[in-house]
Amino acid sequence: MGETNVGILGYGLYFPGKHITAAEIAEATKGVWTESAVINKLGIVQKTVPGPEDGTQEMGAKAALDALKRTGLDPKEIDVIICVGEEWKEYPLTTSAMYIQDRIGAVNAWGIDVANRCCTTCSAIKMAKDILIADDEINTVLIAGGYRNGDFVDYADKAMSMMYNLAAGGGALILQKNLGRNLVLGSHIMADGSFARDAGVEIGGIAKPFTPDNIEEGYKSLRIMNPEHMKSGLNAVSIKNWYHCIDESLRKSGGLTRKDIGYLAILHFKRSQHVTMLAELGLAPEQTIYLEDYGHVGQVDQILSLSLGLEQGKIKDGTVVTMIAAGIGYVWASTCVRWGGENADV
Repeated sequence: MGETNVGILGYGLYFPGKHITAAEIAEATKGVWTESAVINKLGIVQKTVPGPEDGTQEMGAKAALDALKRTGLDPKEIDVIICVGEEWKEYPLTTSAMYIQDRIGAVNAWGIDVANRCCTTCSAIKMAKDILIADDEINTVLIAGGYRNGDFVDYADKAMSMMYNLAAGGGALILQKNLGRNLVLGSHIMADGSFARDAGVEIGGIAKPFTPDNIEEGYKSLRIMNPEHMKSGLNAVSIKNWYHCIDESLRKSGGLTRKDIGYLAILHFKRSQHVTMLAELGLAPEQTIYLEDYGHVGQVDQILSLSLGLEQGKIKDGTVVTMIAAGIGYVWASTCVRWGGENADV
């Protein structure tokens, strides 16, 4: 028998039908940002925003249902569900993977929630591959989750402009053992816990609980809580760590290098940073998609970019797709997939 491989059977997506435009974001900043600056600097033409039925768990379930529809997989074949949905969900202390299991009819699956902020999908792909290789009785893993952390953004907070792009949606991936196509290759993840409490929702937890006087503020308290340390510290290490993850994920993918990257499934961040990273990696704009019409849907970005790359013909048979992410905490990640094989487009 040959070496065990893990491939992506398919993906699924769900996005709310509502959007907020650059003009509306500019208005919400009370004149601090202009519409032009929101578009050209922050890179947001529009972004998705949730409706009343778009809970985090439900959006993850809808994305999973979309993946099942696209692939034709019987949900009873799913052995494990790794939920990558956010902590901000319909009911705190409920397990999102179990909600998805019931919602999609995956009655034979056990599940677990994982949280790595915007790195969660890349981390979950590594976890899923490792589980599939390690356990002879597990053959199919569903990764799914929803995201709507934009609910906590206060547009009047000037320090929060880096998070004005936070949007809403759900994504899913189905991974299978010995699929023989769309192969998951190497991953590399780095973390620096010195940034663990530099950013987050400040009010509503154990440290600063809700009171009758701070409830309204608390629901808009996603903040940079240690701006000096976060800015100076990240400037010193972030890009270096990110490139290290990219290079290491390529090396772990059979000795690949940057010249082998065919498509970069990149999260949404400000336009200048996007352009700089492409130049540093030696990539053309045609080798990625800038998510200016979606915003930053957290850990869904890589799945969204993969979908758009396939739809637009930027990912072809044999293309090395490098998925990259970074999440507050602080975590950096890169995962490589070689797309292709029989019936590869799913």
